[in-house]
Amino acid sequence: MSENNLYENFPIWIPILIIFVSIITYIIGAFILIGFGIIFSILYLIYCFFVEIFVVLRSCKHCYYYNKVCGFGKGKIASLFLKKGDTKKFIDRKITFSDLIPDFLVFIFPIIGGSILSILDFSFMRIGLIILFAIISFGGTAIIRGKLVCKYCKQSKIGCPALQFFSRKK
Repeated sequence: MSENNLYENFPIWIPILIIFVSIITYIIGAFILIGFGIIFSILYLIYCFFVEIFVVLRSCKHCYYYNKVCGFGKGKIASLFLKKGDTKKFIDRKITFSDLIPDFLVFIFPIIGGSILSILDFSFMRIGLIILFAIISFGGTAIIRGKLVCKYCKQSKIGCPALQFFSRKK
């Protein structure tokens, strides 16, 4: 892909779409977990919030899109709260499976919790929500990010540890 096809700032509709999909996913996850009680849903939403904050703290301040409109909508947010980091730290960072566990738990909690609740008290609505959650979480997110973000991202061309991890480039 040529440098001309990469975004300096992403069109605003892309991060809005990705943020919307993330929020919808978190809400569906919380709704699935409400069968354990409202406190579990609230704790889940708080956990999701902190996972997002952790990404901004650990990655966004070092990214090329710091103080720019990135595909995920966090470049501008990072610049509001954090000083610019070192882009080399972002490029040189190696992601391992253990680094991704907090992100995976955002998706695992509702699926396992919903499965347990379905065994204890079967509900077609809950099963439907689990399926919808899985489709949006895994399929929708992968398609949106793959088709709309990573292929147009300047940071991915400079060096992105997530892209390297998922594409198995060494």
